[in-house]
Amino acid sequence: MKNSTKWIASVATAAAIFFSVNVKAQTVENGKWRLGVGVEGGIPTGSLHTDPAYSKFELGGTARLQYGVANNVALTLTSGYYNFFATQAAKDVGGESFGVVPVKLGVKGFVTNNIYLGAEAGAGFETKYDKNTKLILSPAVGWANKSWDVGVRYENLSGQSDTYGVVALRLAYGFAL
Repeated sequence: MKNSTKWIASVATAAAIFFSVNVKAQTVENGKWRLGVGVEGGIPTGSLHTDPAYSKFELGGTARLQYGVANNVALTLTSGYYNFFATQAAKDVGGESFGVVPVKLGVKGFVTNNIYLGAEAGAGFETKYDKNTKLILSPAVGWANKSWDVGVRYENLSGQSDTYGVVALRLAYGFAL
């Protein structure tokens, strides 16, 4: 299961990078900065989702700084906070909700007007227990206009012999700087 998850994430990331370089739409303004503030919810995967399930829901908030390097490609810097809510089964054995602070660099490429593919990589800093740092790899697909950005992504967090992830929906409001 872990190998297939990593393989799917690798293929999706490679596809996002490939398409972001070969796109034709003009949705991003070249040389312009944007800031987006978003809220997200997700379903944990990997070791957080196995039996007994440690967490069944993630809720977070992120800020994304975006710089247009072409009329259809932008570089991104994303950070925020994800909270993974512990299930009752996890609480019964001493577990509790925990958070991750992500710091990710990425690319967003528009394949048509308003539709984009994205890929991000970075670090996730856990806020409880051993306070480990995880490698984050995250392919995404979404829709964006001048104000709104709605995206779906799979985010894989791995390191210290533990791998988990989240399938998440992000709704963000953005504006030019």
